[in-house]
Amino acid sequence: MNRKFWILIVVVIVILGIIFIPKILKNEGGKTVKFEVLNKNEVPKKIQELLPRYMSEERALACKVEDEVYVIVTRGEKKTAGYTVTIDRIEKVKSKNNFDLIVYAEYKDPKPNELVAQVITYPTVVVKTELNKLPNKIKLETEYVE
Repeated sequence: MNRKFWILIVVVIVILGIIFIPKILKNEGGKTVKFEVLNKNEVPKKIQELLPRYMSEERALACKVEDEVYVIVTRGEKKTAGYTVTIDRIEKVKSKNNFDLIVYAEYKDPKPNELVAQVITYPTVVVKTELNKLPNKIKLETEYVE
C-alpha cells in the first residue's frame, strides 16, 4: 500500500507539472504593467496629432508625453462600425538593453448578421501606463473575443 501511495503522489505531481509549467513559460517572466484606459477627451493633444499617421495600421506603439508613457493599439481601417479593440494586459519583459513590452489586446468584430453603420472606422485604444521610460520594442498579441 505504501508503494501505491507514492506512485499516486508522483502521478499527481506530473499531472500538475503538465498543467502549470506551460503557463509559467508562456508568461516569459514578465511583470504586469498597470494602466488606465483614456477617453477621447483625456488623450493628450500631442498623441491626438500623432494618431492619424498610425490609425490605418494594425499595431501597438508607445509614446512619452510630459514624463508619462502611453500605449496605443490600433486595428487599422475597417469598412463598417462594430469593430472594437481593448487592452487586456501589458507585460514588461527584460531585454538586452532595457525592457520590452508585450501588449495583449482583445479584438471584437461585428456578428455576420448584425446591422452596423456603413462607415469607415479606425478602432483604437489609448492607455496611460505607470512606466516612466519607453520600451525598446513592443510586441502585440491579439485574441478575438465574441
